[in-house]
Amino acid sequence: MKIKIQSRYNDAVIFECEADSLKLAVELAVKSGVDLSGVDLSGVDLSGANLCGANLSGANLSGTDLYGADLSEVNLSGANLYRADLSGANFSGVNLYGANLSGANLTAVKW
Repeated sequence: MKIKIQSRYNDAVIFECEADSLKLAVELAVKSGVDLSGVDLSGVDLSGANLCGANLSGANLSGTDLYGADLSEVNLSGANLYRADLSGANFSGVNLYGANLSGANLTAVKW
């Protein structure tokens, strides 16, 4: 199916591809080096996703399931992670400057 990843600010399409799920589309965008700053991925299931090195600054990730995800070296500055499930995620080298982590589940996060 055709999947579009859009900006949280103006609904502009940041990345578009054919994929079986939004999770796979996000991983493909990251692997392709797409700048995902400001995307709206609120409430998306990204559990176990490999997002290593992604730029998700200013992204809306509220309520997103990132259980066990690889977030190493990810730029999450200014991102909204309100009530996100980050349990078991790899946070080595992550940039959280100005990120909203209120209500987020940080159980067993790997720093």
